Amino acid sequence: MTGTGEYGWRRRSLLETLAGHLPERGLASRMIGGEEPVLWIWHPRTRKQTIVFASPAKDGWLFLWSPDGQENAEEPGRAAERIGKLLSQPV
Repeated sequence: MTGTGEYGWRRRSLLETLAGHLPERGLASRMIGGEEPVLWIWHPRTRKQTIVFASPAKDGWLFLWSPDGQENAEEPGRAAERIGKLLSQPV
């Protein structure tokens, strides 16, 4: 399956929604990856960063990030909160 069509549109839409929740948590982001987009997220103060994938799952879509992060894509605010806590911790 490629990033074009409904699949690619849905993935991009979910990642854009997540990106909209990041500034209020002090995070910055950029969509990268062309037809197979991912969201690069970083904390400007700590300089910690991660890449978030939107992936189809059995019961919908998931956001996945390292290390071991996972959240239902229907909960972008919750995902942003968890990512914010992860990236805000001092090194």
